[in-house]
Amino acid sequence: MQLAIVADWLPVFAGAEHVIAEFHVMWPDAPIFTTVTNRENIGPLKHADIRTTYLQTPYCLSGKHQWLLPWMPRAIESINLHGYDTILSSSHAIGKGIIPPSTARHICYCHTPMRYAWEMEEEYLDDFKIPQFLRRAIKQKLKQIRRWDMTSAMRVDTFIANSTTTQERIARVYNRDSIVIHPPVSERFFRVETSRRDVSTEKPYYLAIGRLVPYKRFDLLIETANKLKLPLKIAGSGQEGARLKAMAGPTVEMLGFVPDNDLPELYRNARALLFPQFEDAGVVPLEAQASGTPVIAFRKGGVLDTIKNGETGLYFNEQSIDSLSDAIRQCETMTFNSSAVSRFAAQFSANRFKEKMNNVISCL
Repeated sequence: MQLAIVADWLPVFAGAEHVIAEFHVMWPDAPIFTTVTNRENIGPLKHADIRTTYLQTPYCLSGKHQWLLPWMPRAIESINLHGYDTILSSSHAIGKGIIPPSTARHICYCHTPMRYAWEMEEEYLDDFKIPQFLRRAIKQKLKQIRRWDMTSAMRVDTFIANSTTTQERIARVYNRDSIVIHPPVSERFFRVETSRRDVSTEKPYYLAIGRLVPYKRFDLLIETANKLKLPLKIAGSGQEGARLKAMAGPTVEMLGFVPDNDLPELYRNARALLFPQFEDAGVVPLEAQASGTPVIAFRKGGVLDTIKNGETGLYFNEQSIDSLSDAIRQCETMTFNSSAVSRFAAQFSANRFKEKMNNVISCL
């Protein structure tokens, strides 16, 4: 099998990149084709065989891959995959739009149909601070991208969805069936039996982890922590960092970037992970549970597949201070069995992910 891996873009190491990294572990000799990359920011993929497009130069000049989105469909189509018989794309935007050889099979691990084009146009323009003078032209480009996105879906032989939420969206937008395989959790997070501390003897803290961008709603967490005087640690960096730090009260600690090696202990010593955003899947809640830590999550999206309400975490119904506060107060009255929480998460481990992916690849 001559296999090629395709990614939308690789400027940072976030949720989608965890999947690419697992593909790279499974097929280390397979090249990774993508539009642009920043090798210094992609952790375990830094030394992989990554091949970029002609957009790499303007990306290096601007440092903003988001500004290049209107030109990415043509760039992804320019990738030459001659000689490969299996194409495995990881796509939340344009990755699935590669043009495979006529004799190749194309399997797409779909994180979502392109939300920038279908559901989040205004959020995209606002979140990534697209200048006003560019917005009209980019909106016209996004209309073209919607048409292209529908057409490029026909280039996929088999869709894999990262959650039932994404599966439903693939059916609605593309009118295609898909297989659900949830994103992988690294095995190192499951070592809870001997390394988890008894946090009842310490000051427990609540935890949030992720890129500091608007839709992840870290502002809601800070406002709630300020109101409840809740000990909260926030790990991550991003465009919202300065604003969030200015909002943070005395009980909120902004940790900035936390190295991967330090994450397991950070998870294990938390009272609970707070997850206030709507994500199609989300690996952070899975890492927390694998570490034995329950999750308090907004009741929407991929967490509906991956949290057992009342046993491995709790849901709250609205992205509001009152709704989140009620869930936190309920959590304070409960005791979660860390070993049971971790065992539940084992079904989403990297090893299980590899088994499921191998089954799909070998059966097609």
